[in-house]
Amino acid sequence: MRINSPKLNIMYKACMKAAKFLIRDFGEVENLQVSSKGPGDFVSSADTRTEKIIIEEILRAYPDHGILSEEAGNINQKNKTNRWIIDPIDGTSNFLNAIPQFAISIGYEENNQIKNGLIYDPIKNELFFAETGNGAFLNNSRIRVSKKKNLRNSLLGTGGPRSGSKIKNEIFHEFVEISKNVEIPIRKYGSASLDMASVACGRFDGFWQRELNYWDIAAGTIIVKEAGGYVDFLDREVDESKKRNLVATNSLIHKELLDIINKKNIEKN
Repeated sequence: MRINSPKLNIMYKACMKAAKFLIRDFGEVENLQVSSKGPGDFVSSADTRTEKIIIEEILRAYPDHGILSEEAGNINQKNKTNRWIIDPIDGTSNFLNAIPQFAISIGYEENNQIKNGLIYDPIKNELFFAETGNGAFLNNSRIRVSKKKNLRNSLLGTGGPRSGSKIKNEIFHEFVEISKNVEIPIRKYGSASLDMASVACGRFDGFWQRELNYWDIAAGTIIVKEAGGYVDFLDREVDESKKRNLVATNSLIHKELLDIINKKNIEKN
């Protein structure tokens, strides 16, 4: 893989090193040591090992950089300028059920702006990556969002809600309202990072989901934007302890999708 950016090179090296173990474990999921993290959310030995490998590679190159990772939490919190955002396995439930839809996701942030992002699907060997101003790529090929202009004919992805969500009924209602405005059934694949990558390469025309963690979507935001798409947050919360409500599209259907979501919220209130 030809990647010239120093930050992306670190991401790539870490992903390839960790992915070897993920591919091996994927065929032996019944042997993984699994512990409960909460309703509908699990962490396995594969998660923690993948995270450990990635963090070690990053800190070897940038020992003073901050890191926010799903399992390890915050590292080097005093560095507010440079931070890496890691999801070692986005789609853990898929992984643990031998469903080949999961990814490693790494974003690099400077001054609260994502500058680099990489999403790697080890089973399909698909590497999505982007850097500010340099476009988005799938393996060695430049990717762009779709040109679909009509929401009704668009293919959308979404996810959730989790069992413990306090707005579960609202999320279901939103799903129904958007479903009424599209002819193609909405997809729910269980990996937000890969859903965003699908928007970036034109497989999906749009994706929305509420109550996402920052590490789920950090890398995907820059990849979608560099592919010509648009990413919007339905709230403006920047504290990583808060959930994100996100809409990502090819930009052409963005307003139409947002109008439905906003109309639903107005009716609810």
